[in-house]
Amino acid sequence: MQIEIYADIVCPWCYLGKRRLEAALADSPFASDAVLRWRAFQLDPDAPREGQPLLGWLGRRHGGLERARAAMAQVTRTAAAEGLSFDFERAIITNTFNAHRLLWFADQPEAVFFGAGADTQPELVEALHRAHFSDGLDIGSRDVLVCLAAEAGLDEERVWQLLSTNEATADVRGQLARAHDLGITSVPTFIFAGTYAVTGAQEIRSMRSVLDEVIRRERLAPTVSTLIPQQRTAPAPDDDTRVA
Repeated sequence: MQIEIYADIVCPWCYLGKRRLEAALADSPFASDAVLRWRAFQLDPDAPREGQPLLGWLGRRHGGLERARAAMAQVTRTAAAEGLSFDFERAIITNTFNAHRLLWFADQPEAVFFGAGADTQPELVEALHRAHFSDGLDIGSRDVLVCLAAEAGLDEERVWQLLSTNEATADVRGQLARAHDLGITSVPTFIFAGTYAVTGAQEIRSMRSVLDEVIRRERLAPTVSTLIPQQRTAPAPDDDTRVA
């Protein structure tokens, strides 16, 4: 079963949703059959290309530094309950377009010739989230992206070539456009078997129920359209698409 995940690297709820999906899959007998594929979504396409401290940036936009710090403290507590460590005092806000280009490349057949394996894209997603939320790294920096890619086993020279040109720009814009065409306005959005969409960082129990229902339906109707004629959505937690 393929699970497409529309998400942004700097979205805390996307990181939380990823962790909860993984926990739900861990208890599923079909876990080995699940193929996770990340698709691009940008919370703020106009985010600065040059990295800057997240809290200061949020404070200027949303009523002051202390208000931003309080909002992030609540998110940090929620993440900690799932075993995630967020350090917003160190976090850097930056534009995520190049990170999405890297994730797109890791999912391409060509990437196999440059060190990619079946788990490379999910590993990069985890590394990018951790770099942003825990390590205070600028994930808009080519140097940082190349380093993370190399740690995931990708060829440094090939990744540097990718990020030094306009390669994959049209492809990522195509993913962003497809998200818009599908009516995706909040992330994370999980699309199961090309048909069933669930939005938000759902609780693990809810995710397990979704997986069970999709498996039940797909076993009854194994031939599925690759398009999405209708979205099945579940309520999303408040502010699940916001950095603040």
